Amino acid sequence: MSEANVELVRDFIAAGQRQDWQRAAELLDPDVEQHGTVGGLEEGQVYRGLAAMIREYESVDLEAWAERRLEPREFLHVDDLVVVLLHEYRRGRDSGVELEDDTAVVVTVRDGRIVRIQGYMDQDAALQAAGLSD
Repeated sequence: MSEANVELVRDFIAAGQRQDWQRAAELLDPDVEQHGTVGGLEEGQVYRGLAAMIREYESVDLEAWAERRLEPREFLHVDDLVVVLLHEYRRGRDSGVELEDDTAVVVTVRDGRIVRIQGYMDQDAALQAAGLSD
């Protein structure tokens, strides 16, 4: 089951990168929760449902960044969790400032659908949250 969860999360990330919201909706539970990135500006915020996730993406990411790439580097799984270790690249829309970070996301999958997404600025914190670190 865990390998199937990894493939589901890979598919979701690919759909998001293409902004294929129809495909994303097929992979998400209708009541999916996206939690603001731990260590990020949105920490503590919760977005429920795909429409709220898209609004947040469009209002923050598209307005602030001229370019943003998420490059999945590794997928790890334990039980119903999939940890994705990412390399992020961003270039500011107005400033042109370039930022690169190694981040992570912990995705919870139940009954073949993504039910929760939690980002982390720190990969070790994500691994610890998923029980994959000492």
